[in-house]
Amino acid sequence: MDNENTWDKLLQIKTDGRDDTNSDAYRYPYEPTPYSVLERLAGSGTIGKSDVVLDYGCGKGRVGAFLSYRTRARVIGIEYDDRIYERALENQRCAVAKAKADFVLGRAEAYEVPRAVNRCYFFNPFSVEILRKVMARIIESYYDSPREVFLFFYYPSDEYIAYLMTVDELEYYDEIGCEDLFEGDPRERIMIFQLPDHGSDR
Repeated sequence: MDNENTWDKLLQIKTDGRDDTNSDAYRYPYEPTPYSVLERLAGSGTIGKSDVVLDYGCGKGRVGAFLSYRTRARVIGIEYDDRIYERALENQRCAVAKAKADFVLGRAEAYEVPRAVNRCYFFNPFSVEILRKVMARIIESYYDSPREVFLFFYYPSDEYIAYLMTVDELEYYDEIGCEDLFEGDPRERIMIFQLPDHGSDR
């Protein structure tokens, strides 16, 4: 908890706490990614200042504030819950790295993925049914503007993994272990999948 409060204070934001007010069978409760996990992600070398990260189910904007501060990447967060989205905007106005994090109110499956996006982050924001539609949007953007894309799945469910393994365009890339941070829970990891670069200069 100390680490959570320390980072919130450093970034000048308020992102702690779980919120399931508007959750249902398809859209899951807001729960922020622990900062200890984000530290591992930021230190993995897979996100840099030239990257654009799309954070699905951004909640109050923790991922955007942290990654833009630590990696200097630009982050776009998308959130469907208008009340939580307002909290993200409040945090954006106060955050130390506010210039490189933007937030969008809308449904993930309807969001047209910008061509600049080359990193996507998920912390179980929605059901596999919605994930299928979201992946279709990501792949459409990928074919429209071919580039290397990394997709990060923190604490992935078995359903997520089973589905992702069936997506022809995706390749398993790597894994960032986090189980040592949380008493050995095997789901405490970030699985990384890749849409490979077949022709760009990256």
